[in-house]
Amino acid sequence: MKQKRKLYILLAAVFLAVGLLTVPALADAGNFSGHSSYGGGSGYSGGSSFGGSGYGGGSFVIFGGGGDGSGEGGGTAAIIVAVVIILIIARIVRQSQLNASMSGGYAPEAEDEGSLEPISSLKETDPNFSEQAFREKVSNLYVQMQDAWQKKDFEPMRPYMTDALYTQFDRQLDELRESGQTNYVDRIAVLSVVFSGWRTDETNDTVVSLVNTRIVDYTLDDRTGKLVTGSKTMEKFMTYEWTLIRSKGTKTAAPGDTHETDAKRCPSCGAPLDVNQSARCPYCGSVVTARDFDWVISSIKGISQRNGR
Repeated sequence: MKQKRKLYILLAAVFLAVGLLTVPALADAGNFSGHSSYGGGSGYSGGSSFGGSGYGGGSFVIFGGGGDGSGEGGGTAAIIVAVVIILIIARIVRQSQLNASMSGGYAPEAEDEGSLEPISSLKETDPNFSEQAFREKVSNLYVQMQDAWQKKDFEPMRPYMTDALYTQFDRQLDELRESGQTNYVDRIAVLSVVFSGWRTDETNDTVVSLVNTRIVDYTLDDRTGKLVTGSKTMEKFMTYEWTLIRSKGTKTAAPGDTHETDAKRCPSCGAPLDVNQSARCPYCGSVVTARDFDWVISSIKGISQRNGR
C-alpha cells in the first residue's frame, strides 16, 4: 500500500509537469496566439511568447512491465524523478531565453505596478499628453503591426519599435518566408487599452498598458492555399502587456504644433526627417526610430487568450 501511494504521488508529479510544459502552438504577430486558451495561473502568465511543447513528441513512456515493488520499483521512481526535474529545468531555461528575445535582449522582471505612477500624473510633466490620444495610438500600432505581419513586410513598423524588438519580429517572419507560409490575422478589433501606469528613469519615460483584442488567426501554405494551422472562423480574445518608451523629457506636441516636426533630424547627418513615412534617412540611409520624438514599443508579452466559438 505504501509503495502504491508513492507511485500515485510520482504519477501526479509527472502529469503536473506535463501540464506545465504543454503550451499552445502559437501564431499572430510575434507568435502569441495559439489553439488553446491560457492565462491566469497557466505557468506563463505575464510572460512572453514561446512555442510548441516543452518536450519532444508530446508524450513519453516511463512505466514498463509489472515490477515486484522492490528494487525495480525504486529504480523506476528514480527515473521518474530525474525526468520530471529535467523537464522542469528545460522549461524554465526555454522560457527565460524567449523572455529575453522578446524583451529587447534581456529578461525583465515582472512589472511591479507598485513602482508605476498613475497615468494621469504624466500630465504634470507633459501638459499636452492625452490618455485618449495615446489609447488611439496604441490601437493603431496594434492594427498596423498585424497588417505588416500578414504582408510579411515588417519595415513599416521599424520606426515604432526598439531595435531588438523589431529584429525579433522580423526574424520570426523570416521563418514564415522560408517555409512558404503566410499567417493571416483577420477581423482585428482592439477592445480596450488599459494603462497600468508610467515611470521614468535616467534614460527613458515608460508606459505600461494592457491591450485587449479580438482576432481570427490562421496560417495558409502559399503554394497550395491549404490551411496549415488555426481556424478561419474561430475568434480569439487576446490580452497583451505592452511597454512603450521614449527619451526622458520628451514632450507631446500641442495639436497643430509644427515645431516638433521641424525639430526631427537624422542623428547621423542632421537632415530633416519625417519618421512617419520611413525608418531610413533619405539622405544618408541611416535607420531612425521615433524614440527621440515619440513613444516606441520596447516589449510585448502575451498575457492570456480566450477562444470564442
